[in-house]
Order: sequence, then structure tokens, then C-alpha cells
Amino acid sequence: MASTTPTPARPSPPHWLRWLPGLAVLKSYQAAWLPRDLAAGLVLTTMLVPVGIAYAEASGVPGVYGLYATIIPLLAYALFGPSRILVLGPDSALAAPILAVVLTMSAGDPMRAVATASLMAIVAGLFCIVLGLLRLGFITELLSKPIRYGYMNGIALTVLVSQLPKLFAISIDDAGPLRELWQLAQKIAAGQTNWYSFGVGLASLVVILALKRFERVPGILIAVILATLAVSVFRLDAQGVKVLGEIPQGLPAFAIPWLSGADLVRIVLGGCAVALIAFADTSVLSRTYAARTHTRVDPNQEMVGLGVANLAAGFFQGFPISSSASRTPVAEAAGARTQLTGVVGALAVAALLLVAPNLLRYLPNSALAAVVIAAAIGLFEFKDLHRIYRIQQWEFWLSMLCFVAVAVFGTIPGICLAVVIAVIEFLWDGWRPHFAVLGRVPGLRGYHDLKRYPHAAQHDGLVLFRWDAPLFFANAELFQQRLTEAVEAAPTPVRRVVVAAEPVTSVDVTSADMLRELSQNLAAQGIALHFAEMKDPVRDKLRRFELTEVFSNDRFHPTVGSAVDAYLESTGRKPDE
Repeated sequence: MASTTPTPARPSPPHWLRWLPGLAVLKSYQAAWLPRDLAAGLVLTTMLVPVGIAYAEASGVPGVYGLYATIIPLLAYALFGPSRILVLGPDSALAAPILAVVLTMSAGDPMRAVATASLMAIVAGLFCIVLGLLRLGFITELLSKPIRYGYMNGIALTVLVSQLPKLFAISIDDAGPLRELWQLAQKIAAGQTNWYSFGVGLASLVVILALKRFERVPGILIAVILATLAVSVFRLDAQGVKVLGEIPQGLPAFAIPWLSGADLVRIVLGGCAVALIAFADTSVLSRTYAARTHTRVDPNQEMVGLGVANLAAGFFQGFPISSSASRTPVAEAAGARTQLTGVVGALAVAALLLVAPNLLRYLPNSALAAVVIAAAIGLFEFKDLHRIYRIQQWEFWLSMLCFVAVAVFGTIPGICLAVVIAVIEFLWDGWRPHFAVLGRVPGLRGYHDLKRYPHAAQHDGLVLFRWDAPLFFANAELFQQRLTEAVEAAPTPVRRVVVAAEPVTSVDVTSADMLRELSQNLAAQGIALHFAEMKDPVRDKLRRFELTEVFSNDRFHPTVGSAVDAYLESTGRKPDE
């Protein structure tokens, strides 16, 4: 008989490779993908340049730093990011919170503005990396959809209002969206508008919005080119139309940003705020494209990838960045297959800075404002809010509260308030949860809420009580109160209480001590406290909290039905009675 040689097992990839998804993709890269990635990268470049400059200006830093914040993060994310075609860079949603900190820190000095923004990027990067390593990628899920709509609508309004003065070529003080609108209206009425600038900006905005419906048409690029040509040909800069001007030749250099006498607390809060916004948007976008490409994205690695990209931006004269809901579809429509598309885009932008930096010198500021305004319009969410108002009004008004907070108090305080409201909303649901006293309904299997079925039958001397939430410090006292009320309201003297504990997914020390006290109080009345359907991890916690001497094994039942049967048997009745 011929001997067979066993096939050697394929070696598993090194553990460290999971932190570098880009290398893993490179190892399995197919030659057929290369033409598509190269073409998509060149198409993407047509969006990266004008958008990067526009969002830099909207964030309070010189336009060229938007290109720096495009090149380095794309390269970093290509190595550390898990999503194959996600495009990162300056984003309209981050412009308002960055600007809110930059304006107060810079005092009109562009270099202080850059240093402030870079420090925010470093804070945001470290924040994301730490949360990702601690596997806390779920943290943004604490922000409910109405709350996200509220603060994003507030940010959209703030961004839009901040760009209107550039559209009209009017200078106003930073005083919050409502007061800025009032200042703008006063200066327009006083005749301080440069109508050439307004005409160029408005025409650019119309072109961008008109072409937005055509995914394959680079509306932003067309609008920017037309505006640049108009200013150059008709010498509109001589008529007071402000232009980008000369930008420095060369690539961003490594630099450690530092500010003397800076309010570091404000910078840290701002960096954490933009990190939350960036990751909330990135996690949604990455999941969307993962579903389209039939791949899986680890949210914790996504947070690490976003953090490394921000950290790289901060150390190379950039500012906080996020994923892009406008540039990613461009890359996808152009045929992008992997992160190489972003690498090609980054290298093309770098080549522009090295070879032809003055190509954009006549790019008008009002056209850049139009780019940002068009993006801000896309941030508004009204349709789904109308649906939320129809089905749950209190969540709609919660969203409105977040919107007003951002619009009135500013971006950073508004976002902090949104986070506080989200935590309160989360605690409120667990603080005042639903509970039920259960009974048997003829013709229906199981045991059901007496409030829904008033004629449900209860066994003499037995109360079945269900608590639809985890037990923790905020609701422990309420649990004890509601269960005691159920015992007092029972039609016959109670001998046993069975807690249907399947919805109870956790207990803490406070609630465990409450259960000890409750059991003792009930025992003094001749009532035994039992549990049904309690999950093993929760039982393990009760053991850890030293409650085994209070609740022996016979106090726990696998189902509510078996708990009822055990009670009936203890009273000498048959289970079917």
C-alpha cells in the first residue's frame, strides 16, 4: 500500500498582524484589483484637494493644512484601518467643534491656530486608540439616533452660518450661530457685501447642488474649476474677491505642536468631542460598506485605525479628521477595491504640493465656502425626525433640545450636553423599567401580565413577579418597593414570591444587598423569595456577593412553570390543580 504524506497545516498569521489590517490585505492582494485601485485613487484626488482646502478654512486654519490632513491620515489608515474602501480626511461635521476651540486659542495667529488644531488631533487620536485597545468600540452606541440627529443638526447649522460671511466677503465676530446671523444681517443692510464674491460663491453652490444627484459627476471639482477660471480671467481678485493665494511648496513636516499659556482643558474636551463625532460617523459608514462588500469590520480596530490616523495628522501639521460620507462613495463608484485607493489619492495630493502648488492660487474663498455649505446642507436630518415625532414625541423633543444646545451654547458645550442627556436617557430606562405580576391565562401557554389580562388566574399564596431590566443601584429601591406592593395587593396571604428573572441581565453590590434585606423582610412575614430563569452569569454574581447562604440552590428554578410546580408540590397540591 502506498504511503500518504499528510498535508502540512497552513501556519496561522501572527497575532500582531490583526492590528495591521492593511498588511493582511496586501498579503492577499490580487493583480486584477490594481488598475481599479489606481483609477479610483486618481478620481478621488479630484475631490480630496478642493474639499481638504475648504474644510481647513472652515476649521480656522490655512487651506494648505487641509491637504496635510489629507495625505498623512490616508496613509496611516491604509495600514491600520480595517475598512477596505473607507476614505478619511477633513470633514464638515468636525469643522464647527474645531473652529470653536481654534478661534479662542489662536487670537488671530495662523500658526497658533495650526498648533491648536494639531493638539486636538493628537488628543482625539489618543482617545480613540485607548478606547479601541480597551475594546470600548461600542461607546458611541450610547448616543441614541434622536440625540445624534440633534447635535448633528446643530453642528450643520453652526457650520453653515460660519461660512455665510465668507460667501458675502464680510467679517464678523464669533458669537454663536444666532448672534452671527444677526451681525451678518446688519452688515448686509449696511451695504458691506462684496457682490462679486457673493455671485461667485452662489454660482458655485448652485453648480454643486445641481450636480450632486449625479454620483459619477465631480460637481465640486467642476464648481471649483469654474470659479477659479472666472476669478483668473476676469481679475475678480482686483474687485475684492478674496482668493486662496500662494500655498507653500513641499510636504508636511513632522512637528510636535505646543502652545504656551493655552487652555489645555478646553483643547482636551474639544479633542474628545471631535473623537466621539468622528467615530460615530466612521462606525456607521464602515458597517454600511462592510455589508456592501460582504466583509466584517471590527469596531475596536476601526477605533484604533481612526485614532492612529488622527495621531499622524496631529504630528504632521494636520487637524482632526474623520471618515467621509461624500468621498467614500466617489471611491466606491470609481471601482475602489482596497485601501490602495486612498494611498494613490494621498500620493497624488503630495505630487500636487511638490510640482504645482500655485495651481490653486486664484481659488476664491467664496467658492470654498460654497463647498462647505453644500456639505453642511447634507448634514441636516429632517425626514427621519418627522417620523420620530409621529411615533415617539418625547425623543423628538430630546433631539430638539440637543439641537438648541449646540446652536445657542456652541458646539463643544452642546455636544457635552448631548452626551450627558444620552447617559440620563440610558439610566432613565433602567431606573423606571416595566414590571409585571403574572398569572395563568386559559388557552395561552406560559404566564402573562395581569394588567394585560385582568382575568388571569393566580395560585393562592403565590406571587409571580417579573422585572424587565438589570438590577443596579438606581432601581434597586424601586424593585423592592414594587415587589412589596405586589405582595400586599395579592388576593390571598402570600407564602412564596417567585421573581421571573430572565430579563435581569446583571446585578451590582447595591442591588445584591437589597435582595438580602428583601429576603429577610419577607422571611419575617413567612414568605420565601425564589427565582426562575435566572441566567448563570447573574447567579455567579450572587455567589460572588456572598448570597449563597441566603439563597440556596432550591431557591432557583429553570423555568417559571417549574417554579410554580415546585410551589404546588410543597403545598401538597398537584401541579395540574
